[in-house]
Amino acid sequence: MKDGLVIVDKPGGMTSHDVVARLRRLAGTRRVGHAGTLDPMATGVLVIGVEKATRLLGHLALTRKEYEATIRLGQTTVTDDAEGEITAAVPAGAVTREAVDAGIAALTGDIMQVPSKVSAIKVNGVRSYARVRGGEDFELAARPVTVSAFVVRDVRREGDDLVDVDVTVECSSGTYIRALARDLGAGLGVGGHLTALRRTRVGPYGAGLARTLEELAESFAVLPIAEAAAAAFPRWDVDERAARLLGNGVRLDAPPTVGAEPTGVFGPDGRFLALVEGREGQARILANFA
Repeated sequence: MKDGLVIVDKPGGMTSHDVVARLRRLAGTRRVGHAGTLDPMATGVLVIGVEKATRLLGHLALTRKEYEATIRLGQTTVTDDAEGEITAAVPAGAVTREAVDAGIAALTGDIMQVPSKVSAIKVNGVRSYARVRGGEDFELAARPVTVSAFVVRDVRREGDDLVDVDVTVECSSGTYIRALARDLGAGLGVGGHLTALRRTRVGPYGAGLARTLEELAESFAVLPIAEAAAAAFPRWDVDERAARLLGNGVRLDAPPTVGAEPTGVFGPDGRFLALVEGREGQARILANFA
């Protein structure tokens, strides 16, 4: 089995762990892991590492994410999405497109966001969703996130009382799309929750690279580790002597282009050798793949 990433188009109804378990069977190895989870109801891009590429996952700066989502105005749920019980309903039929646009503008840019209570955030060592299930009453602190784009694609009336808003969101890691739905509805005074969510990009890996589990079952292949690393990190090409020294764990003098962020090192044959960071003029090895 080659080392590399698999960009999976996750189906709805499966957890990220379910996808990893399926990939282990398809790949014939236990060395499979994921880089960030998707909720069971969500579909789309899930980055999976196979064999040596599992050591790449923790260094991937997957800070930019893109989603397509549907927000339903007029209902509030306990989970801020369609999987939770409806806790309140306020007719949204009178909500105008102008009001929706104004509400979305207020949630765009650098904002403070209170995560959904059914998130995996730990509160005093206990997952927030576990506290909710236990009936505990608590509040989560707001956190800074960046919503770089929040664009309305369509607005549809669902009967007299509900409005569905299709949106595209580009945001920083740690942003909860469910919380955006909740806060948009709250700002409009009618409540809101998420009814559909599809992730279309994680870092440099977009939906165009993603393959369904059915496609992978028919023909399993990975995105080669060198190609995956070249897409995600700044590149430093070294000669054969430096490649040999790096393979033996020797620190090399770092060029000015190698800074504090991870840099991928490639040999003269294009082989991916290591991830390094610049420190005091030297290239400190973060992970050796030679």
